[in-house]
Amino acid sequence: MALTRNFYRRSAQQRSQQSVTFSDVRKRFDFRSISIGRWVTEAERDRAAGLFYDALVDLMTILQGPELLVSLRGTLAFQYGTGGRPGVMAHYEPASRTFSLAKNAGPGSIAHEWFHALDHYLADKAFSDVSGHMFASEAWLRDATPNPHPINDRLFACFSAVMLDKSGDNPSEMFRISREVDKANRCVYFADPAEMCARAFEAFVQDASISNNFLVAGTKASDEAKLGLYPTGAHRQRINCAFAEYFACLGRSLRANLQRERETSG
Repeated sequence: MALTRNFYRRSAQQRSQQSVTFSDVRKRFDFRSISIGRWVTEAERDRAAGLFYDALVDLMTILQGPELLVSLRGTLAFQYGTGGRPGVMAHYEPASRTFSLAKNAGPGSIAHEWFHALDHYLADKAFSDVSGHMFASEAWLRDATPNPHPINDRLFACFSAVMLDKSGDNPSEMFRISREVDKANRCVYFADPAEMCARAFEAFVQDASISNNFLVAGTKASDEAKLGLYPTGAHRQRINCAFAEYFACLGRSLRANLQRERETSG
């Protein structure tokens, strides 16, 4: 089982308490709800809670944002060992805004699925004419009407860096390869804008100074990476810079808003 193995973590952010529970996860990050499957043993639950807690702390640190960024202002629900899909280790469900990890979840899935949640959450904040099921990355590619804002401009720069070449006039190499793989598989999956951006975000997280392979893994040496389905070289650097600028700006804005809220309530 995946949770019986050891996971690699290198982070300056260490827990002050020896063990944590999913109640601690919910309390710190303000998830809308957390549900645990009935077939999850106490040992499995406690092991998963610690891994998930550390992964979210590392994600928050990499993104330079407060806890409310992780839970998307308390709108995101989490399920462990329940509500999954056959053969799928982790997934995000837009209809219920729920992130789910399978009981025997494989490592490295959290960053990818969390970005799906963020991508979905941002759609109606970045664009004025999108439906509830659409992701911001898809809306951008479909030329939806943007809501003018400096932070949105930085988000759009991320999408452009992922899906277009440096000139901004042609598809990126990652997009071209993704489309070729989809064509060979007779499906549309890897070239889907939400999937491309989630994989690019994985690469950004894995390239951070913090390392946590329960949070992210596989963007450099996996079969998908060898095919070119993750960004490489100068393209990867350009994407990383775009994400770094976006999250630094977003984090400053969220922290400033929190400070104002505290001052108002105080």
